[in-house]
Amino acid sequence: MTATDDRSAARLAWARHATGLPSLDLEPASADASFRSYWRGYVDGQPVIVMDSPPEKENPAPWVEIGKRLHGAGLHTPTVMVADLEQGFLLIEDLGTRTFLPELNEGTVDALYGEALDALLRMQMHVDTSGLPAFDHAWQTMEMELMPSWLLEKHLGVSLACGDWDVIENAFSTIMRTIAEQPRAFMHRDYHSRNLLVTEERSPGVIDFQGAMSGPITYDLASLLRDAYIVWDNEQVEGWVEAYRLRLLDARMLDETVDTDRFRRWFDLTGLQRHIKILGLFCRLCYRDGKPGYLADLPRVLRYVLDTARRHADTAPLADLIEAKIGGRDIRMANPA
Repeated sequence: MTATDDRSAARLAWARHATGLPSLDLEPASADASFRSYWRGYVDGQPVIVMDSPPEKENPAPWVEIGKRLHGAGLHTPTVMVADLEQGFLLIEDLGTRTFLPELNEGTVDALYGEALDALLRMQMHVDTSGLPAFDHAWQTMEMELMPSWLLEKHLGVSLACGDWDVIENAFSTIMRTIAEQPRAFMHRDYHSRNLLVTEERSPGVIDFQGAMSGPITYDLASLLRDAYIVWDNEQVEGWVEAYRLRLLDARMLDETVDTDRFRRWFDLTGLQRHIKILGLFCRLCYRDGKPGYLADLPRVLRYVLDTARRHADTAPLADLIEAKIGGRDIRMANPA
């Protein structure tokens, strides 16, 4: 019996004990970019979810702790019914299968994003950030360095000269200075269409929040509006961004000196930090974790990086460098080397 078989048997035995149903069966519900997995079962005809979060790989304690904070602030997160943190098994509420992504279109986006932006403002205004890790320079650098290491060197097989690193480091410094200017708030860190669910009550349901930090006020806004999985017209995005800036001003979470242009630069470069990370992360998921499906989303994220970097003179050289290194290659194709 393999370790996977052992884990599957332990998960089913735990779920049957937790529910008191010796005949309970589990079916795959979903998986994410981590080592967690989710399994659906039925108790008295109602669906429940078993989260499998192996503690040695994905400590489930932060998920429980952050979920409590979000729930306490009025956000719709899955209720925990039974938890065994030592084994890494949790029996939680099933928020359903209707993620925002397949529901989004020109006819629904304003309503769905309206709900998501309401929830985001609530998070930023009311969720306690005490004790959360800080999204600091060291963390930002570690994330952005995934791009040269995994996209350029591993995925594309290119070598970087000293001059290339100068361009990269100058852009990274500009991004981090811009992030440092911003007020800090609760940061979900993965607030996008695959982690928001349409629910009958208190929509949206919010999931995948265990990586929360204290960070720049535009981070989750950029994660939502410049989503790695769906693209909206830039003029439309700028309208949402400005409307949110005004809401932050009304909530006294922004100083009145933060005008439209400054806030948009914050939004752009904070989103650029995230998308630089994602370019590397999606490649790492392929080569290190055996999840090649994420490569299909690279062109969308690359377009965000190139367009946003070129919108600002102090980051434009990074776009030129990345584009030159890619050349005419199809970045969706794995490197067989």
